Amino acid sequence: MAVTIDDVRALAAGLPRSYEVRVRGRVKFRVGQIVYLALSEDEVQMGFAFPKEEREAALETYPDKFMRPKPSDMRFKWLEVRLDAIDRDELRELVFDAWRIVVPKKLAALSDEELQQRAAHS
Repeated sequence: MAVTIDDVRALAAGLPRSYEVRVRGRVKFRVGQIVYLALSEDEVQMGFAFPKEEREAALETYPDKFMRPKPSDMRFKWLEVRLDAIDRDELRELVFDAWRIVVPKKLAALSDEELQQRAAHS
């Protein structure tokens, strides 16, 4: 079953310091001024913070799921995913890992279980 923007919101809303904004018709999630998730206008794909040094491996290993960011975003720690190609467990991993890239180390050290509990209570 494909994941939706509501699934993304359910995860991101409970993450410390995370908040949702709408920019030029797109839903984005930020910590401070740093965007760590961005949904396409049609909400069928999601860009997310991802280590640049691991991007090519993800693209080669899972070409049915991941896409290159637009050329202007290639300099950033960023990757794109087709939401209909992943399940909720994969989404949770992508969202939590993207958030960890942009938060202070102390917050990034929270376990997935702690983050899942926070998401469930938001």
